[in-house]
Amino acid sequence: MGHVIVTGFVSLDGIVTDPDGAGGTPAGGWMFRHGPETVAGDKFRMGELMDSGVLLLGRTTWELFSRLWPNRTDEFSTQMNKMAKVVASHSLTDLSAFPNSTLMKGSLTGYVRSEPRTVVVTGSLSVIRELQAADLVDEYRLMTMPSILGNGERMFGPSDTPVDLRLASAVQTGGASLATYVR
Repeated sequence: MGHVIVTGFVSLDGIVTDPDGAGGTPAGGWMFRHGPETVAGDKFRMGELMDSGVLLLGRTTWELFSRLWPNRTDEFSTQMNKMAKVVASHSLTDLSAFPNSTLMKGSLTGYVRSEPRTVVVTGSLSVIRELQAADLVDEYRLMTMPSILGNGERMFGPSDTPVDLRLASAVQTGGASLATYVR
């Protein structure tokens, strides 16, 4: 099994709902309120993982990304389009809109346990929650925005099992902070 990394935009109060506004929620678009330097480029410091790893996405995030990335030609977008992508979906059949995408076969936890490459999960809260429940997340790279939203889905839901992580790094990126937590 490869390393499993969860990346995500998180509000100061832990909300992950609708960071880009695509969901049309009243508070949506909160990640863009802190300047373009906060969200531009390789904000989660994936670097070489874009060549050697695999991006694991749920259906909703894949659909959003398939409308966003293929139309861009900057360096990061080109890397995102070239990166291997696996989609956890029972309803999608045509993945041609987003290059290098394949459907996951079998169960989510079975796939992750058998994948030798580093698996990066972005967005896709239902996928993250299933991996958290199976204790399969090795690292979190969380971009915390200085917004307090009050309500919405949180990165970490209720759990019967506490998890202790170690802060590996914390850097300011524009108006936000990127913290990396590892086992």
